[in-house]
Amino acid sequence: MIDSIKNKNIVLVGFMASGKTLTSRELAKRLGIERVSTDETIETREGCSIADIFKTKGEPYFRQLERGIVREFASQTGLVIDCGGGVAANEENFDALKRTGISFYLNASPEAIHRRTKGRTDRPLLNVPDPLEKIRQLLAVRDPHYRKADHVVESNDDNIGKVVDDILHILKAH
Repeated sequence: MIDSIKNKNIVLVGFMASGKTLTSRELAKRLGIERVSTDETIETREGCSIADIFKTKGEPYFRQLERGIVREFASQTGLVIDCGGGVAANEENFDALKRTGISFYLNASPEAIHRRTKGRTDRPLLNVPDPLEKIRQLLAVRDPHYRKADHVVESNDDNIGKVVDDILHILKAH
């Protein structure tokens, strides 16, 4: 592991389908540290998908669960944290994560996100008539929050190895 991050977390934020899950898995593997995911933890604890939570209990309930998970992960160190797309839009969430972590915004264009999510129904916010337009709208609101990350890494192409290499290069400089 890179010495400068032993007592910190590596926090990945960005829009849905920006590559956070695959990047976090590969990054944790290369560093030999634990990976956690806000979305996967919520699904495991609730026993259903995020889409089902949105449908049956609503987005406010989901965001409440998310805040609790973020506080839990932020109280630990030595983790790669894969944050759901809306985590950084909540200032309290992002502040908590940044206190114990080095944050990275995986920046993907609306077109790249649309290409990766096209035809999928497990993204409840994109189950609308014009998903690309919805992506643009949500990204316009969330991008300024994501940009509060310590570092921005481009993730438009599908080369996760390059994204991980870019993050490791930045971490070595810390």
